[in-house]
Amino acid sequence: MVRFLKALLTGRDNATYDVARVLLFCGGLVFLACTLIDVAKGAAFEMDKFGYGFGALLGGGSAGIGLKGHTEPEQSP
Repeated sequence: MVRFLKALLTGRDNATYDVARVLLFCGGLVFLACTLIDVAKGAAFEMDKFGYGFGALLGGGSAGIGLKGHTEPEQSP
């Protein structure tokens, strides 16, 4: 599990943690946690609004990672 998280949160070299990926991961966890808390409190869960918000979060984060991709260090042989 630790290797999976490290591969998920690091850049191409699998050694340097990428701030954009860490923030996207934390933002996704907070988004899901806030949704679960609202549902536990009895608020109505609207799937379409959840999908729009989560899609925007993932799309924006992915675009940011893609735009800065050329600045990442290459993997050493």
